[in-house]
Amino acid sequence: MDEDATPPADDLDALVARVDPDRWLSSRLIADAQDRADVIVLYAYDHELARAPKVASNALLGEIRLAWWREVLDEAYGAGPVRRHPTAVALAEVIARRSLPRALLETMIDARYRQLDPEPLEAAEAVLLARETAGAAARLAALILAEAGEGDRAEAAGALWALGRLRLAGEPSLSPEHMAPLRAQAKGLGVAAFPAGAHGVLARVYGRGREPSPVGKRWRITLAALTGRI
Repeated sequence: MDEDATPPADDLDALVARVDPDRWLSSRLIADAQDRADVIVLYAYDHELARAPKVASNALLGEIRLAWWREVLDEAYGAGPVRRHPTAVALAEVIARRSLPRALLETMIDARYRQLDPEPLEAAEAVLLARETAGAAARLAALILAEAGEGDRAEAAGALWALGRLRLAGEPSLSPEHMAPLRAQAKGLGVAAFPAGAHGVLARVYGRGREPSPVGKRWRITLAALTGRI
């Protein structure tokens, strides 16, 4: 697996700020530095998984990249030393520190296999993909930030954001109506867990096929935090 595009472990925050500015902005709402750093690792992990369908020249190579990350989980959960990849090392540390459930991290891997298929997503598939990628990351972030009872709402908020991104990318099966159930489920996300899903507010704009400016994103996420509404 290549590591050319991956920065040193202490620069994962800068990586996420560059490749995933929406969730990086949400992470700025986390006051505790260790909590914030651990959540950033989840987003770096999700970024690495998302790259597999994008950078592989064929489905087999994509499967190899995803299998590589499954082996990272094997190592992180006790099968042996973790390979020297900055995100892998950082993820193993967060797993140990937070006792993160392996099932959710594996779900994030499994979901990316669907994106190796060139066929367009059906609407139901897109919703499931959103839940099992960014939604699962948000659920894990909520476990770090708050009690487990916030998981469903955090997952819905994270999935809402991912669905908006798919809509912005031109996924033909999606319409703004597909986002309404997720928005309803995300309602009431608590203060402590709110940074895990604050970026979901951007789906309102993405659903209309537009992307806010960086200032606009910051303003919307800040307003969501102030009002407690996604």
